[in-house]
Amino acid sequence: MTQFIQLHMLTAYPPSNLNRDDLGRPKTAIVGGTERLRISSQSLKRAWRTSEHFQDALSDFQGTRTKRLGEKVYQHLIDKEVTEKLAAEWSSAIAGAFGKVKKDKPMEIEQLAHVSPEEWSAVMALAATLATENRAPEDKELALLRATPKAVDIALFGRMLASSPAYNVEAAAQVSHAFTVNPVKIEDDFFTAVDDLNSHEEDAGAGHMGDAGFGSGVFYLYCCINKDLLVNNLQNDEALAKQTITALLQSAATVAPTGKQNSFASRAYTSYLLAEKGSQQPRSLSVAFLQAARGGNPLDLAIKSLETQRSNFETAYGACADGHKTMNVQNGEGSLADIIQFVTE
Repeated sequence: MTQFIQLHMLTAYPPSNLNRDDLGRPKTAIVGGTERLRISSQSLKRAWRTSEHFQDALSDFQGTRTKRLGEKVYQHLIDKEVTEKLAAEWSSAIAGAFGKVKKDKPMEIEQLAHVSPEEWSAVMALAATLATENRAPEDKELALLRATPKAVDIALFGRMLASSPAYNVEAAAQVSHAFTVNPVKIEDDFFTAVDDLNSHEEDAGAGHMGDAGFGSGVFYLYCCINKDLLVNNLQNDEALAKQTITALLQSAATVAPTGKQNSFASRAYTSYLLAEKGSQQPRSLSVAFLQAARGGNPLDLAIKSLETQRSNFETAYGACADGHKTMNVQNGEGSLADIIQFVTE
């Protein structure tokens, strides 16, 4: 039966603007009738897959998300002394193997394509061959996509290629939008900057004025990993799957999105982490926070609500996992190393 790993995380962020909307203000969501701060799953996943944990442990197995593959191929061909006209034609043909290219920029793919390391190597090897043999690519040589690319970020978070759906990859990890367990009010920080060369002889005013929205709270995040699918996506490499899960846990617990970090220094580690594993149907515990935490310490209230909700589900449905383990920084219980060992053993 399918094995699932479920992670429930509570992380307290100080005043911050980690994930902005189109107006530059913190993203929000209405939960249980009250406004909460929100961090999108897209923002979280990018922060994790570009973190040092992933780079240090899995750099040889990380893909590249880009529209500009053709530009890299073009430059490679130019470096091999291919004429600009032919380099442009050949690089556009190669880029087209990963998606429809733009009419006005024929070396650029219309949609972001997640290219695995083995696919990238195949692209550059083909470009080198074309340069050496001074010829255009054959149709059969443009079959550069792989159905199961061995890339940890593609295996975890999936890949969607609109023009080549046969090479889509189903994500092994589902990541929720994180939201605060407490109600919030977005505040505005009005700020000024001083011109260092202003002698105040004529004008003592500020050199710049602006404002930035911010908020704070305890965020709940849920992540579900289909371990069997992850192993399958990684060509049945169980050792690599274990490394991937480890890097994901380390990143999720310690890495924050980069939004406005220089202004707020709002880096935070997870204060509470509940990990579950088993073949039972997964379920989020977000319902524990339909009623916003008010009064007292919101982190303590959130931990109590989360554990009560889990217990109530167990009472109603029976065991919702084969086993679980917690890390509670508030009372010194457990550690991230314990959690990693539990989910990977």
